[in-house]
Amino acid sequence: MPTEDDVRRICAQLPGVTERTSWGQPAWFARTLMARIWEDGVLTIKTDDRDALVSVYPNVYFWTPHHDRSPLLVLLRLTEVDDGELEYRLRESYRIAGAPKAG
Repeated sequence: MPTEDDVRRICAQLPGVTERTSWGQPAWFARTLMARIWEDGVLTIKTDDRDALVSVYPNVYFWTPHHDRSPLLVLLRLTEVDDGELEYRLRESYRIAGAPKAG
């Protein structure tokens, strides 16, 4: 089961990502927010597949009324994913958040 430290480690490996506080929680930014701890064991990320993820995996992905205006944001329960899924989702979020272009 991944932890906040795993999120931090993966984000630190992505070029140009910085960590700072957002809403009193650790958050990681490319050009814009790419991930933030929402509450203990829950991570906010960006995805192009929010509706599908929540439909198929409601025990893993969800959102609150706070996120209704932001169709790219979804919450991910860290207790329900493995390291590979976490890394995949963080890399997707990084791309959406404005990862620096190569070359």
